Amino acid sequence: MKIVRYQVSNQASYGALSDDNSIMELVGSPFNNPEIGSAVTDLDSAKLLAPVDPQKIICVGLNYISHIDEMGLDLPQFPMLFMKPHTTITHPEEPIIYPKASVEVEYEAELTVVIGKMARRVSENEALDYVLGYTCANDVTQRAIQRAEMANGAMLISKGFDSFCPLGPVVDTNVDPSNLDLSTRVNGITKQTGNTSDLLFNVAKLIAYASNAMTLLPGDVILTGTPSGVGPIISGDIVEVEIEDIGILRNPVISEVTFDESHP
Repeated sequence: MKIVRYQVSNQASYGALSDDNSIMELVGSPFNNPEIGSAVTDLDSAKLLAPVDPQKIICVGLNYISHIDEMGLDLPQFPMLFMKPHTTITHPEEPIIYPKASVEVEYEAELTVVIGKMARRVSENEALDYVLGYTCANDVTQRAIQRAEMANGAMLISKGFDSFCPLGPVVDTNVDPSNLDLSTRVNGITKQTGNTSDLLFNVAKLIAYASNAMTLLPGDVILTGTPSGVGPIISGDIVEVEIEDIGILRNPVISEVTFDESHP
């Protein structure tokens, strides 16, 4: 099933996306075996929202071997986790806001795990039983600030600007996370490619590791890291993150000045 969260007449609802782009009613919670009802609208008539509204946005640094190699770093001995604020969430087609007086803002395509039920101290063997499905994310990063932060053993502001976590377009409940192609295109030109088989710490390991410290709640997300090939974006760009079987997450980039002028 491909689960969407959409808005019609200012009302947010969950639905199931059919092959003909009809949005079907989901009867019950998407986290509790919902039934699929009749068609309620279609993709062209609805505004897609980020497919879940997480309480926690957990991210993983240095988790693709190719990316670690290109940076000339040693393999981490355990997952390097950090978190993004809720205000980074950006819906499909909504803008990534390029901060004022900023430089070196970059895209990072990431397979994203959506937690389906409460998870606390789960084992690797049972971890995937706690997954609702998978979606796309763009872990947008202000690279100059990141370097300064990491030199001091921290990482927050560089990852935490408003709009720096586009999510979507769907949660696919029927994909195998171990072998998925992912890519980033900027203005239609492919800039980044990878496959989740290159992950250093797989999805089960990440869930088990994180849940050993904190309770993961339905709708929480884990961004699993980015492959090699990260690069810059600027105001005016169109960025597309595509993951095999899941879909395309598309966002324009606009300057903060332009955004402020259009949202007085």
